[in-house]
Amino acid sequence: MSTHPQGPGNPAFGEPDEDLPLMCSQCGTDRNLALHSIETLNPPLEDLVKVGYSCSACGMHYLHRADVATVASVLNRDGSLTNVLAFGGHYIHCGQPMEKTGSELRRLSAPVSTDKDQEETFDVYMSTRVLHCRCGFQVELPE
Repeated sequence: MSTHPQGPGNPAFGEPDEDLPLMCSQCGTDRNLALHSIETLNPPLEDLVKVGYSCSACGMHYLHRADVATVASVLNRDGSLTNVLAFGGHYIHCGQPMEKTGSELRRLSAPVSTDKDQEETFDVYMSTRVLHCRCGFQVELPE
């Protein structure tokens, strides 16, 4: 999977005020797109959103403004939601918003030092929310 930094001169990312087509610039098609996020613009603009997506064929990632109708046409394709989509504060998998089914407290541990003789660890505790999809898919996200 490729990652590309956002910024001028990178064809994978548009300038903040630029409306780019919803397609992979490397593959030249919109057939292999996987949408990851849809956000309102700040300030909001009529019929435009900020969309994040990737191409499942070549691994390129994109984040730019796009027309709502174009985003909807990609979302309405069969099989377009194979991953989790973040949209308006909701997480969507299988075409339905995932539901919160609980909360957990998780502990993350790491050695305090990289010295081999060091046995002391640094612990961080994090509260998470557990989301489930109707298909059985589950994800935990930080609260």
